[in-house]
Amino acid sequence: MQVRNKTARSETQDMEVQPMDQDVAPSPKTAVLDDNDMHRMGKTQELKRNLRPVAALSFASVLQATWEFILISNDEGLQNGGLPGMFWSYIWTFIGFGFIIASLSEMSSMAPTSGGQYHWVSEFSSPRYQKFLSYVTGWMSVLAWQAGSASGSFLTGTIIQGLISVRNPDYEPQNWQGTLFVFAMVLIIYMFNVYAAEAMPIMNNLLMILHVLSWAVILIVLWAMAPHQPPSAVFSTQWKNMGGWSTMGLSVMIGQISAIYGSLNQQGSDATAHMSEEVKDAGRNVPIAIAWGYFSNGIMATILLITYLFATPSVEDSLDDVTGFPFLYVFKQATSVAGVNGLTAIILLPVIFSNILFNASTSRQTFAFARDKGLPFSRWIGKVDAKRRIPVNAIVLSCIISCALSLINIGSETAFNAIISLNVAALMYTYIISISCVIYRKVWHPDTLPSRRWDMGRAGLPVNIIGLLYCCFALFWSLWPSDRIVTLDNFNWSVVIFVGVFIISLFMYIVKGRKEYSGPVVMVQH
Repeated sequence: MQVRNKTARSETQDMEVQPMDQDVAPSPKTAVLDDNDMHRMGKTQELKRNLRPVAALSFASVLQATWEFILISNDEGLQNGGLPGMFWSYIWTFIGFGFIIASLSEMSSMAPTSGGQYHWVSEFSSPRYQKFLSYVTGWMSVLAWQAGSASGSFLTGTIIQGLISVRNPDYEPQNWQGTLFVFAMVLIIYMFNVYAAEAMPIMNNLLMILHVLSWAVILIVLWAMAPHQPPSAVFSTQWKNMGGWSTMGLSVMIGQISAIYGSLNQQGSDATAHMSEEVKDAGRNVPIAIAWGYFSNGIMATILLITYLFATPSVEDSLDDVTGFPFLYVFKQATSVAGVNGLTAIILLPVIFSNILFNASTSRQTFAFARDKGLPFSRWIGKVDAKRRIPVNAIVLSCIISCALSLINIGSETAFNAIISLNVAALMYTYIISISCVIYRKVWHPDTLPSRRWDMGRAGLPVNIIGLLYCCFALFWSLWPSDRIVTLDNFNWSVVIFVGVFIISLFMYIVKGRKEYSGPVVMVQH
């Protein structure tokens, strides 16, 4: 195992670190810390480091958008679990993901690189298996992120179609219209990520304010104007098993996918790690942004979810609403059509900008894997625009893939949903492999781990083990269908797509990877 040289380590430990609350220009010492990390990993600093501590935290918080995604994608949790099932499954999911987040934060401090999981696997796994495991993890991560990028744009498009249904009950949403909305979203994403990249730090901070204000407005309106359930209905009595499962416990386990999706939010938990090469003092500020972004979002989501469940008069009616979104049904019980439009607009704005930041992180992850020769056309994908100092080609590729995937929706919404369902399963796989590798390194070769400035101390190994166990738990339940009687429309295609992507990655390794790919660890300095 290759490790950091002692000189660089001692320099790092002696450096003075900028406090998190000081969003000011970095000192020369901070720049040295970043240079040391890049040198240790054998990378050249090509991207512009313009994300300071507060901007990095804002990036993590806005991109995760946990309360927004819990609100707009909770139908499976309500169907299998009802009001109490949705609440309690979110609570244990929030706690379980906390151990994963802590593990990801620690690894991002050890190796702050845009590559994320595949780099960590390469550096921390057994040398005998690092090449194969890193390559497969890289492919699973790239494909999952690209599918997630398409799903975010699709979700906003279908919400807009739902709003049209609120204003015009005779409107019948068409798949091709949803695809056009995706095209419009992708155009916005491209314009912001290429032409407004310089403004991203300021934009992140402004969006953080919008993120919090929108949350406060939704809370106030629902508590002040919506009809309310008694506490017993929300926390203990109104359990639902609408999937026809044999027991309520099994139904709740299957319904927890809503909580998992909201907490995971399309890979948002590790998104800041993929921006590491653009964050100042990344070895400290990236893990802090990941951890604080997750826990602050989680607390906001808990409060919002309780409010939303209290304001849901009927689970059955919310699931049968013509818009297809239970939250729009709840809004209609609390306010007028104009009010529904206004409330949804202040949710859509943070979600749209979350999609923009999500694409930015997706493109960096794709760029990093191409830079390490893990993808076809790696030279083109891994190229950095010399003027803007961002991976423009990777951004373009991500936008093209989103548009291409959305075309599938015209022919079959089921097929499109099958592809984007890759998110949870594939990302859980990358977490399982990367956390397993760091556990292996801690147990058998702890002296070879890189130094880090965000450390859990003695609690680190137990936290890693619990995080690994929860990853396996979440992966298992994410593959179940929502109904006991399975049809082509309600079948959970995650398992099929997951296996398909895994086979593709194996095929690419045999054809290309084993000849051209060495893994980032070969460039790590002794």
